Amino acid sequence: MITPQKAIHYERYEFKKWKPFDAETIVETPVSLTVNGKVWLTFMCTPVNLEAMSVGFLYNEGIIEAIEEVEDVRLCEHGDNVDVWLSHSVEQPQSWRRTSGCTGGVTAVDALARVDVSFDSDQPKVPPEAIGHLVESLFQNQQLYRETGGVHTSALSDGNEIVLVAEDIGRHNTLDKIAGLCLMENIWPQTRLLITTGRISSEMLQKAARLKAPILISRTSPSSLSIEMAERYGITLIGYARRDRFNVYTNAQRVSL
Repeated sequence: MITPQKAIHYERYEFKKWKPFDAETIVETPVSLTVNGKVWLTFMCTPVNLEAMSVGFLYNEGIIEAIEEVEDVRLCEHGDNVDVWLSHSVEQPQSWRRTSGCTGGVTAVDALARVDVSFDSDQPKVPPEAIGHLVESLFQNQQLYRETGGVHTSALSDGNEIVLVAEDIGRHNTLDKIAGLCLMENIWPQTRLLITTGRISSEMLQKAARLKAPILISRTSPSSLSIEMAERYGITLIGYARRDRFNVYTNAQRVSL
């Protein structure tokens, strides 16, 4: 079975001296997705929560709507393929669009298409202090990052605390894992906020809308297209979030004083 981290040795040059180090690095590995016996695609990902990532990917792509449609999901003994059997036949998308996601994300969803979701214009209300608290909580839950570095973390919050956490070398994979965990563990808080360490690009915004999260918070920047999409969907998009400061790019009415 493939593990999410791997032992490495390296040499550091510092202050005109060499020093040996033993450490661990994050694993990036190909894992194929097989749906109803047919190979659909290959993820480049970190091998943890792979069943959740596969189910969540199908949900975020609009292939399934509920966990009841999944009859079986199984990671093969070698850890390089996830078999998903659905209760109905599905057509494999004819083409996959390469996204800007790190490790080469793919999607069949048109970034300019309208997600069938609507958000209340000013709910939920979140005080500014809560944004900083959630970002700090995200950092505290970065287990793989503390061990290896080089990994993204995303979390689902109910507005007060972290409910689910997912880590992966690909930022887009973390939101697929969050979606899969929600489905497989039947965790759907009424208030949903997503917090991530990754840059917010169009596919990240699309997945947030699919997860019906009206607030998306990132430690780094949004892209121009994600800002346009957030305006269209009614999502509050927050970037460069730290404990005491952040930027609100869209729908600032939800961040209440």
